[in-house]
Amino acid sequence: MTQLDDRPASTDSFTSLNPATGEVVGTYPVHTAADVDAAVARARASASWWEGLGFEGRKEVLDQWRGVLARRVAALVDVVHRETGKPHGDAQLEAALAIDHLAWIASHAKKVLGPKKVFAGLLLANQAASVEYRPLGVVGVIGPWNYPVFTPMGSIAYALGAGNTVVFKPSELTPGVGHWLADSLREVVPGHDLLQVVTGFGETGAALCRADVDKIAFTGSTATGKRVMAACAERLTPVVIEAGGKDAMLVDEDADIEAAADAAAWGAFSNAGQTCTGIERVYVHDKVHDAFLDALTRRAREVRSGHDPAAQYGPMTMPSQLDVVRRHVDDALAKGGRAVVGGPEAVGDRFVQPTVLVDVPEDSEAVCEETFGPTVVVNRVRSMDEAIERVNVGKYGLGSSVFSASRGEEIARRLRTGMTAINSVISFAAVPGLPFGGVGDSGFGRIHGPDGLREFCYAKAVTRTRFKAPLNLTTFERTAEQDAQVATLLAVLHGRATQLPKRPLRVRRHKNL
Repeated sequence: MTQLDDRPASTDSFTSLNPATGEVVGTYPVHTAADVDAAVARARASASWWEGLGFEGRKEVLDQWRGVLARRVAALVDVVHRETGKPHGDAQLEAALAIDHLAWIASHAKKVLGPKKVFAGLLLANQAASVEYRPLGVVGVIGPWNYPVFTPMGSIAYALGAGNTVVFKPSELTPGVGHWLADSLREVVPGHDLLQVVTGFGETGAALCRADVDKIAFTGSTATGKRVMAACAERLTPVVIEAGGKDAMLVDEDADIEAAADAAAWGAFSNAGQTCTGIERVYVHDKVHDAFLDALTRRAREVRSGHDPAAQYGPMTMPSQLDVVRRHVDDALAKGGRAVVGGPEAVGDRFVQPTVLVDVPEDSEAVCEETFGPTVVVNRVRSMDEAIERVNVGKYGLGSSVFSASRGEEIARRLRTGMTAINSVISFAAVPGLPFGGVGDSGFGRIHGPDGLREFCYAKAVTRTRFKAPLNLTTFERTAEQDAQVATLLAVLHGRATQLPKRPLRVRRHKNL
């Protein structure tokens, strides 16, 4: 994922490569801190114009941009395919999801962010109260390489929809996608810098964090997220962090086994396992463990990585990730786990074939750390209580999946994750109205949905005096008699709430799973 370090750029330009073939896709500049500051200044100059359009004006622009994306999606998909190596169909899927989210933003921004009346309370009954959400100004976005359209658009599009301008630093592995997105918006508004792209390595991202931006939205590894926060702290710049995950699927004894196995295969192997909300571990009830494992291994043996049209997924986009996958598999086997599909020999020079590991100890790297490759651990549990405990003890808390015919919602609510799909996998990411984000080492803040729009705003509270207050409490002319009236009023309004209950409070408990 995008790095943020002090490594100096060796040249003033760099190339993006097709990870499946090694061929050069494009050459891009390494932008300096001065370049970044200039881009932020241009964004600041356009911010007032963009905010001044209002919700309806911004909706018109975003709708036009959506039309450009939809009409030229084949060109966008080709850039994604060449820079990531993923199949055209998978690249089109993420582009389609981004376009769908853009439609939701344009049609919902006013409803979510516009002025709303608020009850002022009886003590201030003479006041009309309202709240609205105002744009921050300029938002810096640091995006990943694994989903170079869908993931950064979760910040870019929502920030724009909220009335901000954006400076985007794409991963050094997928700069062409970032430029394509910015150029497509510039076709709609050629005279305004609503979305600009700065390219380079970690120092360019660090410069964006230290620039005069009003917020940073980062997607990447947990380690890099911490460096982003440290850099932003220098200017007290707020951040939203979407970091790593170690997402689990729970399969209960009454689950549809074939459906669960199919979802696990897709969640684990699609996009070469390079999905922050992908399935990296599965906890299966003892009663259905063998049947599930048989169904999953059948599917895993039919899935193949490659660069030819028949391959279901492509290469590892970031070459260094091959070492991580290899290390996790070796560690799992060294600690007593078994590979029922794949194994060490599945890790090649560019591609990794599906690997299914079983009986892997919970303290192994393949269970505790984000692998970000097409491997999955399947472990047996005696109950869903045990499965929930194993999930919640981990440091990550991004997404999760539950397969159960009768207790899906009950199990989902007990999982310490930001998102859960019941009887499906990763479906929460595709619903524009739902927030996306995690807890713990998976980060904080939210993109998507109403929360995603508000993430790039500040709340503006307004009160307006409608008439002279019969009981003015904010004056030095307040009398002792008025204070006594307030005391009486408080007793009438709230006194009963202070009485102790006549019997112990009842605490609702979850059913035993």
